[in-house]
Amino acid sequence: MSACALLSYAAAAASAAAPRAARPRRSRGQLARVALLGAVFCASVVAGNVSLRYLPVSFNQAVGATTPFFTAVLAYAVAARREACATYAALIPVVAGVVIATGGEPSFHLFGFIMCIGATAARALKTVLQGILLSSEEEKLNPMELLGYMAPVAVVLLIPATFIMERNVLTMVTALAREDPSFIWILLCNSSLAYFVNLTNFLVTKHTSPLTLQVLGNAKGAVAVVVSILIFRNPVTFMGMLGYGITVAGVVLYGEAKKRSK
Repeated sequence: MSACALLSYAAAAASAAAPRAARPRRSRGQLARVALLGAVFCASVVAGNVSLRYLPVSFNQAVGATTPFFTAVLAYAVAARREACATYAALIPVVAGVVIATGGEPSFHLFGFIMCIGATAARALKTVLQGILLSSEEEKLNPMELLGYMAPVAVVLLIPATFIMERNVLTMVTALAREDPSFIWILLCNSSLAYFVNLTNFLVTKHTSPLTLQVLGNAKGAVAVVVSILIFRNPVTFMGMLGYGITVAGVVLYGEAKKRSK
């Protein structure tokens, strides 16, 4: 998030949008909405990481695959955004495919499950809120501005959470850097890539919809599996390939349903 803030300001300063980006926020209401977006984002990150202490990654991914469902519900509840019936129907294979791919997970922990559901709902709410901020004529924020405003809020909230929940984080980072000096460069590269990930996240939301963003997120899981197989030679299971195949088919159906609804 620090990298997102710094790179947003650097990009704004180097572009024609610099004078506009340098102006203060237009109102306290806008400041409150951006702060709420940052807080919801941080809540999703913290809850998601906490859930991984109690739940296997496979079960966590299966629950996370329901994000498009939460997004559809919250988009209707918060922004009164309604999709065609065929669009909602296409969400079934999108969600079911990832659930099938991750397999039935016997390990269950109630608190971990609550945190996982909370993280999933928070991700969906963040997507809806950023959609409102980016599409509203009253806000008039572009993706670069919104990221530049939200990232510092996230930094302020995540730093205390980090030192409370991961008290030995500085010791660990120092030890890793001493063992392998390239670790710092990898960390900086990762942080810089996060800027482009978040920026494209906002761009997709602005030009499509919050629901489309989350559907593409599930499709990303299928792509990640293929890349992982090619790079790391991970073993492939029939259920895994079947599940992600269903997800990709669901994404195609979703795209067709959106075209017809227009």
